[in-house]
Amino acid sequence: MVTVREVVQDKGNDVWSVGPRASVYEALELMAEKNIGAVAVLECDALVGMFSERDYARKVILKGKSSKDTHVAELMSRDIRTVAPDQTVEDCMRLMTDQRIRHLPVIEKGNLMGLVSIGDIVNTIISAQQTTIQSLEGYISGGSYGAQ
Repeated sequence: MVTVREVVQDKGNDVWSVGPRASVYEALELMAEKNIGAVAVLECDALVGMFSERDYARKVILKGKSSKDTHVAELMSRDIRTVAPDQTVEDCMRLMTDQRIRHLPVIEKGNLMGLVSIGDIVNTIISAQQTTIQSLEGYISGGSYGAQ
């Protein structure tokens, strides 16, 4: 089974973040620049929340707030679900589906080591399935497995 550690190693462990006092506008600028759907909110290197496009759509636009005058801390999601690097992608998929979330911070020994998105998880599962299918096709046809 593929672990979260493998996903983070493959995609890279860059985590884009803002502080809780950053404006929503600053967070959106970073998200647009990096083409990402969420940022970690860090205070003194500790994860204190997540801010996503969904938070923006539901908590700024619909409530008539200004993105330049509102701090991320006012709108960020605080009840953050996290995963450990040794958990499987299946664990992530289950958690993301059950909790209806799209981004999971990866925490190791109390430190944020990466972030995985639903897209990362789906791509990993599809890749693993394709590898399995190719292996089975090779086995059935007697290809590279030396069946005689």
